[in-house]
Amino acid sequence: MGGTMLIVAWAIAFAFFVIVEVATPGALVSIWLGIGALFAMFCAVGGLPLWVQLLVFVIVSTVLLIVTRPFARKFIGEVKDTNYELNIGKTAIVTEDIDNEKCLGRVNLDGTHWAAVSADDAFIPAGTSVTVREVSGAKLIVAK
Repeated sequence: MGGTMLIVAWAIAFAFFVIVEVATPGALVSIWLGIGALFAMFCAVGGLPLWVQLLVFVIVSTVLLIVTRPFARKFIGEVKDTNYELNIGKTAIVTEDIDNEKCLGRVNLDGTHWAAVSADDAFIPAGTSVTVREVSGAKLIVAK
């Protein structure tokens, strides 16, 4: 790969990692990789071989991750449960018979209607109170 192509490739990598970081606020997912790509791009501008650029990318990204991650976590704070995790253990009312064999079932949980499946594959008739055991995507896994 030519020198200009490598510079462009590292610039694209840098932009990609920055965009990922901006798209995941507070997660601190890829900022270190972006900075590593930036350093590798400077190596490409200086005409260093590809293996040196890759080595610089890996070393800078790893060192930044190891050194700054503990400090950054202090500023982010504790990870809190999201709303769906808070639904586990709550009681819902079956509004449409739950029949796993027919892929049918709906429940009402705190005024919101959810698709539901039975945790033990048992048929659960409408009107039954159930307990939320798990959340799988947009489906609640419930039991009597």
